[in-house]
Amino acid sequence: QVQLVESGGGLAQAGGSLRLSCAASGSIFSINTMEWRRQTPGKQRELVAGIDSSGTTTYIDSVKGRFTISRDSAKTTMYLQMNSLKEEDAAVYYCYMSVQYKSVGGYYWHWGQGTQVTVSS
Repeated sequence: QVQLVESGGGLAQAGGSLRLSCAASGSIFSINTMEWRRQTPGKQRELVAGIDSSGTTTYIDSVKGRFTISRDSAKTTMYLQMNSLKEEDAAVYYCYMSVQYKSVGGYYWHWGQGTQVTVSS
């Protein structure tokens, strides 16, 4: 069982910043990989950024230098610091993570509910 709570979405001006959070809780033994993905109408969800258990990060080219993904010391909360926002960044952002439960071996991927990011000029 896992519960994902997202926060931080909202409206920002172009060039502004937002910080998204996704907190995982429940009977979690460990979290392997955390990702932020986003979706706009008519398009598939795309990977924005990811961070693995060792702290290695990846980013889609369009956000490199502007977005930063991180996780807390307990590795249960993921963040996405979004700077220099562009209108093209507007989307529903979802956290997506692989979780190992205390009672079950292996990893299982889970989606958050999504949080809307709107960018205005």
